[in-house]
Amino acid sequence: MKMIKFPRGFVSPDTHPFIVAELSANHNGSINTAFELIKEAKENGADAIKLQTYTADTLTINSNKKDFKISSGLWEGRTLYDLYDQAHTPWEWHKDLFDYANDHEIDIFSSPFDETSVDFLEELMCPVYKIASFEAHDTELVKYIASTKKPVIASTGMLNEKETYNLVDTIEKYGCGQYMILHCVSSYPCDHKDYNLNLITDMQNKFSCMVGLSDHTLNNVTAISSISLGATLIEKHFTLDRDGGGPDDSFSMLPKDLKELCINTRIAWESLGVVDYSLKDGEKPNIKFRRSLYYMKDLKKDSLVTKDDIRSIRPGYGMEPSKINEILGKRLKRDIERGDPVLDSDFK
Repeated sequence: MKMIKFPRGFVSPDTHPFIVAELSANHNGSINTAFELIKEAKENGADAIKLQTYTADTLTINSNKKDFKISSGLWEGRTLYDLYDQAHTPWEWHKDLFDYANDHEIDIFSSPFDETSVDFLEELMCPVYKIASFEAHDTELVKYIASTKKPVIASTGMLNEKETYNLVDTIEKYGCGQYMILHCVSSYPCDHKDYNLNLITDMQNKFSCMVGLSDHTLNNVTAISSISLGATLIEKHFTLDRDGGGPDDSFSMLPKDLKELCINTRIAWESLGVVDYSLKDGEKPNIKFRRSLYYMKDLKKDSLVTKDDIRSIRPGYGMEPSKINEILGKRLKRDIERGDPVLDSDFK
């Protein structure tokens, strides 16, 4: 699996989980709040901050027809245009936000929602592109994003298996070869019982690429759990105040939650270790409490070893207990004292 390179780090199964704080609409119309979110993301351990690049007019049209009204959920009663007009990050802020993030030494990238936003982000030298779940089935947009030859991270929350294959095939055909997909459930917020984390392993096997998690649950348990299944990147919405009144505030993590996420996902990753059943050279921490073969009496050189002469006891510095039948009846090469460990070198 190929890594995804950011200016200040990279995503890889061989590195600790890459944590992305999603700024989304949580600036609530204030660039100073956006600056503060970037600063807090850096200070609390995030590897990157992510923006969303669109306007209401690039996403939808201003219409009160039924098709354009939200009928349930967090944004019930609003029109799409009204929601996106409130939630978008003004394009004139982007350069200042990119500069501020770079000054604070945290990676910054964005989700473009149409071709014009890709062109705009290219002018800012956006290092990586994120494709949102609701756009991931738009093959022409995916093709346009991949054709920048920048690394691509794509959420799959709205895709079935066939559509996910099409997404990956398109990125592979037109992109730079650095990409990953995110398991995601496109509910805001989402109950942990609906996240089906076992899909992460299935996706790794089917699509032969890195898989991460876009997490919309209200705590960090789901994200931390995903690490044991191989998730290499965690993306989560980030706010300064869950009661801030913005469209995404209520299901976003606070700075203290971000700090906990960064610490605990790294602990979870470090605990996975490596697949290696062999014992390392030298003393393992608990080898004193492991069993091995020891001599139970003083024995002279040239004596034949009997079953009464040796026992399997703690500590673990002698031969493995399973080798006892290999040495019974063998003649000693040296004098033995009671309490000596049984060693291969003891026998003729």
